Amino acid sequence: MSGFAASSFLVALPITLATAAALQAATLAAALRGGRHSAVDVTWGAGFVAIAALACALGWGNGPNARRLLILLLTACWGLRLAGHIFLRLRGHEGEDPRYDELLARAGAARTRFAITHIYLPQGLTQWFVSLPVQMAMFQRGGIGVLGVIGVALWAVGFFFEAVGDHQLTRFRQDPASRDRVLDTGLWRYTRHPNYFGDACVWWGLSLLTFAHWPGVVTIGSPVLMTYLLTRGTGAELLERTINDRRPGYVDYVRRTSGFLPLPKRRSPRGV
Repeated sequence: MSGFAASSFLVALPITLATAAALQAATLAAALRGGRHSAVDVTWGAGFVAIAALACALGWGNGPNARRLLILLLTACWGLRLAGHIFLRLRGHEGEDPRYDELLARAGAARTRFAITHIYLPQGLTQWFVSLPVQMAMFQRGGIGVLGVIGVALWAVGFFFEAVGDHQLTRFRQDPASRDRVLDTGLWRYTRHPNYFGDACVWWGLSLLTFAHWPGVVTIGSPVLMTYLLTRGTGAELLERTINDRRPGYVDYVRRTSGFLPLPKRRSPRGV
């Protein structure tokens, strides 16, 4: 274990967990004042940056620092862009996000307690668990390595898909002519969720940087969980439950377009 500061990493884990909890508590307080729990989406990206920065500081000096600065930079570019994008999107809309309205409708009178147990607590724990590869990387003493180079390339692909996909969707929504239509151009021609696909690539890329050195591979559950959430959990599947009602052409779009991986558009069956 000479290439990994195991004892320092274990000491850091409860500190980063407490940081994730504090971020969620602060977000809950802000949401209660503002009346919108969707503010937690801003904390999602920003929280990863805070955890990565703290882990980097705690792991500083355990071998060459260039690699940990690279990982911090990649995490910050992803997290701050995402947080800024969601902040600007929320600022332009009044009321709660339909996903949170649907979830909190089950709460009855105990809305705040339900939000804590079903939104803030799960997000804080998920944020901390998914960030474990980044946290562990800050205590590894090796260089980037071949696997790390592949990871940076995969991160770049993911960042492109996520940033460009979000930009294309924002422009589409701002166009009055797009009302009740479905975005099926640009990256959205090849996948119904280029931003979610990009998100998954980003976290697999960051994880490969960690997997390049022992015991990084033990954190493989983190990118697996992130991918599951994006495809089957709180990401694509949850979003598509409501979008069919708002955009009538979405059913045909689903028939023709890959749900996650970018693939050539399928032809609609004759007569459809």
